[in-house]
Amino acid sequence: MGKFNVGEAAPRVLFFASLLMLAFGYGVLAEHYSLFPVPMAKQARDAASQLLEESGAVLPWYYRESSETQAVRVHNVSAVSPGLRLISGLAKDETTLVRVIDAEGRQVHSWSIDWFKLWPQPDHLSADLVPKSNAGLVHGLSVAPNGDLIFNFSELGLMRLDPCGSVVWRLPYRTHHSVQLDDDGNIWVPGLITRDKSVASLPNHIPPFDDYRILEVSSDGHIKRDVGVADLLVANGFTGLLYLSSILNRNTKVSGDTMHLNDIEVFSKSLTPGFFQPGDVMVSLRNINTIVVFDPNTLKIKYHSIGQVLRQHDPDFVDGNTITVFNNNNLATWHPDTTRPDRSGQHSQIVQLSGSGETKVLFTGSERAPLFTDIMGSHQRLPNGNLLIMESIEGRVIEVDPSGSLVWEYINVVGNGRVGLVDDAVVLPANLDDAFFKRTVAACASPDRE
Repeated sequence: MGKFNVGEAAPRVLFFASLLMLAFGYGVLAEHYSLFPVPMAKQARDAASQLLEESGAVLPWYYRESSETQAVRVHNVSAVSPGLRLISGLAKDETTLVRVIDAEGRQVHSWSIDWFKLWPQPDHLSADLVPKSNAGLVHGLSVAPNGDLIFNFSELGLMRLDPCGSVVWRLPYRTHHSVQLDDDGNIWVPGLITRDKSVASLPNHIPPFDDYRILEVSSDGHIKRDVGVADLLVANGFTGLLYLSSILNRNTKVSGDTMHLNDIEVFSKSLTPGFFQPGDVMVSLRNINTIVVFDPNTLKIKYHSIGQVLRQHDPDFVDGNTITVFNNNNLATWHPDTTRPDRSGQHSQIVQLSGSGETKVLFTGSERAPLFTDIMGSHQRLPNGNLLIMESIEGRVIEVDPSGSLVWEYINVVGNGRVGLVDDAVVLPANLDDAFFKRTVAACASPDRE
């Protein structure tokens, strides 16, 4: 056996070590900037996941296995807030069913939402954006004073249906996440443009990247105002927030979904003013754990919360000095062999923030009363002091009293041992009562209706 010659082997060792370092370095860059072969690998992974879901080997993310058979449980009838509940969730066939129910679970009214029937010619969408199924398409809705339903086909378009389910109008703009009506009947909704070319005003944003928009839409479906989130932040001296997803030492290049606008709220004249005033607009930017409030007339940011909550949704004004927010508090761990996160020990919260920066937890999940959704989620403060809380991925809506005790519970049971995603839940105002919907149902059934 010949002797090992270190001098002769060293160049080869260095050569292979260099190849490994180059491969590793390219792998990091490829993952960060979606270079070859990362897009193909992701497509293959997604295709494999879809095949597994279609074969029934695993459940899609919007369904989960459950032994639940009872949709509504009233835990304390005397403590339940009055009013009908509007709940939107996936049905058994992957369409969305928007139901108006009373506290006992009796259905008063409903809309069945099918993308393919309601938007048969989506000419504003490129072929790759047109959905292949109805699953998880509806996200963000509101009921107008006349009973019309205004909702997002998420990242596809905004639609208004009358109580009978007929289309009033369509807005061919990629709206998503939330729908809020202001005091004048205008609709505030997030919008999205995916940029496939560089934009001079957004240096170091590598296409494709998401350009989030704040839209004010008239009651008849026309855009009145379109504000870019990035433009708003830069104009107010918050440029650094645009580059938080950059992880490289010597450049700030970013791409993709850097901010994730997921809610727009307007301060109502019905609230007590203070630091916040009627007409102020609040936005939630999930991926940078940031909430800002600005004056829509001057575009001046007057309040910001950065890092006080984690992957939040649905901030709401309480009064002129206070807001509440659904803090997803997502620290769950995903394992390679499962399609769901390990939620053990993880709990979402409802947090109150003051203009002075103070935080207070109003409700948190616990081992005794679990509450956790890694994405989505919302809350509503009710007139009697209760909280209505949506645990989206678990297909569950709960109402708790001021002490945190569970008084009411809804589970979106779809049958066959499954529970479906819940994408919106709210207690309706007192005037949208049983008699109101009886009139709308009667109008739908009337032979005189055109």
